[in-house]
Amino acid sequence: MFSGFMLNAWESGTLVAIVAGIVGFFVVLRGSAFPAHAIPNGAFAGAAGANLIGINPLLGLGLFSLLAALGIGSWGRRGRPDVVTALALVLMLALGAAFLSQSSAYEPEIYALLFGEILGVSSSQLVPLMALGVICAIAIAVLYRPLLVTSLIPDVAAAHGMSTTTIDTAFLIIVAMATTMTVPVVGALLIFTLMMGPPAAARSLSSRPSLALGLSVVIAVGVMWASIASAFQWNWPVGFFVGTYSAIAYAIARLISLRPRTRTRTLYRAHTH
Repeated sequence: MFSGFMLNAWESGTLVAIVAGIVGFFVVLRGSAFPAHAIPNGAFAGAAGANLIGINPLLGLGLFSLLAALGIGSWGRRGRPDVVTALALVLMLALGAAFLSQSSAYEPEIYALLFGEILGVSSSQLVPLMALGVICAIAIAVLYRPLLVTSLIPDVAAAHGMSTTTIDTAFLIIVAMATTMTVPVVGALLIFTLMMGPPAAARSLSSRPSLALGLSVVIAVGVMWASIASAFQWNWPVGFFVGTYSAIAYAIARLISLRPRTRTRTLYRAHTH
């Protein structure tokens, strides 16, 4: 389980989970779930186009995810952000379908781009994955305070001269970089699961941003490790376990977060009767 190609799977999966936990925390905090779903689909189209013309899919991933982020960030300010995001999603899906229809590797490419191929990650892919992961982590560290302030108290941010639109666009670019890194490993559809489930669970467990961010990373790594081990043990797709364990983690976190409230209500009723 910890040798050969499986070692690459553990290393790449851990890197992806750490980045997904960090970036996903701010996706949940800022209510940016829809853009976080649309941008990976833009990356999917870019990878399909790159495969069609015979260049490195990572280049297509990066270009299209960046274009999707800039398009949503720019046009979203001029109109309804949800409509702009939906149109970007539809356009990217259409392009991806068109590119794949012209490819000779139609079926394998659909599976790999949408659901990932973590067990097929080569040693040469680990270096760019690590580089993008470090860039994402540094960008989040630099923007940590502005992201928190504009997410939690936007009025105060505006009073201090922080540009919400600039921070929004910068964050979408970070999501684009995270997408470029993670889609080859877990796929365009499953990265959305990993960016939402563990961070949402962490937010349910703690209202302190720093603690919730740490919990988000821990839960994301735990989900990824459990998914890889389960896929190896039972020979089922890794994506099935990523989605299932993310949902279970969130459900458990919600149950834990509700327990003190239930107990408080019970004590209150006991004292009032």
